[in-house]
Amino acid sequence: MERRPNYGDSSPEELVQQAIEELKRWMQRFPTSGIGLWVIVAVVLLLWLASGLYVVGPGERGVVLLFRAATEQTEPGLRYRLPWPIQEHAVVDISQVRRAEIGFRTTPDASTGFGTRGGTRTVPQEALMLTGDENIVELQFFVQYRVQDPVKFLFGARDPEGILQTSAEVALRSAVGRNTIDYTMTEGRVEVQEQTKSALQELLEAYQTGLLVSEARLLVVDPPSEVRDAFHDVVRALEDRDRLVKEADGYREDVVPKARGEAAQMVQQAEAYKSQRVIRAQGDAERFLKILEEYDKAKAVTRDRLYLESIERVMPTMEKFILDGGGKSGVVPLLPLKGLTPAPVSAASEKIPTTTTDRR
Repeated sequence: MERRPNYGDSSPEELVQQAIEELKRWMQRFPTSGIGLWVIVAVVLLLWLASGLYVVGPGERGVVLLFRAATEQTEPGLRYRLPWPIQEHAVVDISQVRRAEIGFRTTPDASTGFGTRGGTRTVPQEALMLTGDENIVELQFFVQYRVQDPVKFLFGARDPEGILQTSAEVALRSAVGRNTIDYTMTEGRVEVQEQTKSALQELLEAYQTGLLVSEARLLVVDPPSEVRDAFHDVVRALEDRDRLVKEADGYREDVVPKARGEAAQMVQQAEAYKSQRVIRAQGDAERFLKILEEYDKAKAVTRDRLYLESIERVMPTMEKFILDGGGKSGVVPLLPLKGLTPAPVSAASEKIPTTTTDRR
């Protein structure tokens, strides 16, 4: 249905008719003369010209029509256009966020007559849809939009808000029909919203409605009431599966780095042990070569020194007597003795002297 431009409380025709009636009453009280006629014409002309004044409020946009064709848009404030029938104007609120509901209707609050406190009611012919895996799903979807192009909103299409309502249902059915019911009810919910919003905006631009979708959201995604409990059990099972998978992934992320760290530590310890053994072996080899050089220079001295060092290393705490193999046998080579009468010693502190014989 075509919309008339908004003239405020009275249309220009009504204003002119009121002015003429006022003039008729004024003329009946005063005699008509040539000057009076010109005054009447001047007053009528002024009233006609004054009818071109109009006000565009904050958040609104004025559209000026020249012989029913849009010529310009005006910003908020007091504006003027040529009087009717030359020019007309329409005022459109472009800041208002409007709302469309698919699959349900909001019941106005009984106390105020508006708002959402009164609850909602389901519209089955809009809410029931067929998914891609041939299951029936019940949805509640709402769209928030505003006027983007006032000219297209007024003259681009007949009933643009009705077109938006129908296009939103078409876009939603298309998006739901491309996905399975499980995907739509769980992780694909946001993607279905975005697909619907994008398809709806394309349809609105194709129909030249001048509307812009600011938000589109799925409020309810449920299977039919007859099988709702079974589907909810499936959804809970899927959620439990996802939760267990995430817990397993978390455990893996905790254990694997520790195992890798321990493996790296063991490798480093093995490398350190290898380096230590190699260095020690190289040192032993160099020491053996040094000893060999000294042995070649003085074999007897080197052999005696090695023998004495070995004895000292093997028996570090024992008292040792070293006898020259070339001396006479007997106790005389042991003189002088430490004491002629040894002091008594306890059994715990008694030491057993050890006599070593040079094996040269």
